[in-house]
Amino acid sequence: MDFYSKYRHQLTLRVLGYVIVLQAFVLGIGWMLYSQEMEPLVVSMGMVLCSLGGGLLFTHFITTTSSEPLKALWQAILHVAPHGESQHAPQIEKLHYGRELVSSLINHVYQMASVITDVEKTTSKKIQDMHANFLANSLPLPLLVLDKDDAIVYANETAIRYLALPIDEMEGKNIYTALDMSFSDDQTLHSWLQNVRQSSITGNMRWERVRIGLPGQQNGKQFDLAAHFNKENPMGYETLLIMFDHTEVYSQDDQAMSFVALSVHELRTPLTLLRGYIEVFDEELGPNLNAEMQGFMKKMDAAAQQLAAFVDNILNVAKIEDNQLTLQLKQEEWDDVLRTVVNDLRLRASVRGVTIKATVARNLPAVGVDRYSIYEVVANLLDNAIKYSRGTKEVHLSASLNANGLVETSVKDFGLGIDSSILPHIFDKFYRNHRNRAQIGGTGLGLYLSRAIVQAHGGQISVNSKVDEGSTFTFTVLPYTKLAEQGKTGNTNGITRGAHGWIKNHSLYRE
Repeated sequence: MDFYSKYRHQLTLRVLGYVIVLQAFVLGIGWMLYSQEMEPLVVSMGMVLCSLGGGLLFTHFITTTSSEPLKALWQAILHVAPHGESQHAPQIEKLHYGRELVSSLINHVYQMASVITDVEKTTSKKIQDMHANFLANSLPLPLLVLDKDDAIVYANETAIRYLALPIDEMEGKNIYTALDMSFSDDQTLHSWLQNVRQSSITGNMRWERVRIGLPGQQNGKQFDLAAHFNKENPMGYETLLIMFDHTEVYSQDDQAMSFVALSVHELRTPLTLLRGYIEVFDEELGPNLNAEMQGFMKKMDAAAQQLAAFVDNILNVAKIEDNQLTLQLKQEEWDDVLRTVVNDLRLRASVRGVTIKATVARNLPAVGVDRYSIYEVVANLLDNAIKYSRGTKEVHLSASLNANGLVETSVKDFGLGIDSSILPHIFDKFYRNHRNRAQIGGTGLGLYLSRAIVQAHGGQISVNSKVDEGSTFTFTVLPYTKLAEQGKTGNTNGITRGAHGWIKNHSLYRE
């Protein structure tokens, strides 16, 4: 028996029962009146009145009970109707008849409402996706969208075209697996995302000169990269990356650097000869020259030293750019290294009227350094301090063991100083302070080179400065015992390190 037949059967039985009760009641009243020997007219009137009263009660009962299922169904429809949340759901368990029938019908109503809601949501999402796709694909820039696991969940058509990678080989892959990204410093996309996830809900970042290509690809493109992070994006699109292709411009810079390096390389031989002749002349003729001629000889020697430093910087930067600068870190006495640099630069400082004052703490541990490369770091910092002293007479060099057990060296001048707006870029390649660029010569490569060399040694370099009060550059190197422990090598020829201009985006790929 189906639910409707069951309901009809239950209602019929109950109605039949009440009809029998009503007839029995009317007949009982008639019999009672008749037994009291009432007049037939009174008996008839009494039975009629009882029949009318019972009929009214019977009608009310039939109407109420038979419409209960309809009322419950009506309440259920209003409950799921749009803007019908104020109507409570029917209480099926209180129904007297047709509970199974109503329960089945209401379940169908709820299912249909759920289907309609899902269809509406799907349609809305399709419309949103269509709009998003239209906007993203109309963007003339490569766009990648990442989820919280750094997997690529969307790539617009421009990105697919630039990267020359099919969409099914890109979407769903971790970006560090799908793409080979190299940055000019340690602030990579990976490190930035790690920091911003721990500290912020949203964040924005921009990088310049990011090399992006496919894994194993030799000639990737060079982009400026902009990122937007939103931890609470309801669609799960946590990170948006937009790439600005500057391959052509940056390639011209690279070619110019290669051309300059090639040209400068040709200076090494005549420069070596020139310095040799100056040394011979100084030894042979120096004692016989008058004070003015000896001054000329010193200036020639200082100029030759400066030119040699310039040539070394250019060639080493070119090697860093090609990841070809290799350092051989060996055990050295730091006091001896610093003394050598200071002695070599005293002449150049004296020509400019500056005195170098060195203070080296006693009992410093032996350090693990590439003597030739670390010489360039100290020489670059001292040379900058001399150049930017601007009439002050002293440059201070000091070295000591810091709280972290690293050998810390500082070079301090009391001259021009650096504006705070310039400090964040002071170690960038080719970056120079525009305020004194015309008055003081330089290439903008010395600090870039120094940072790369210090980091290859496992140390850090930093600067504090104030305009018109001077600057202090500080860098650290590791004691040889600590370096050897990190290197875990018993090689007596030292520890080999590379000074890289490009940092791979992820620690898994970091060289």
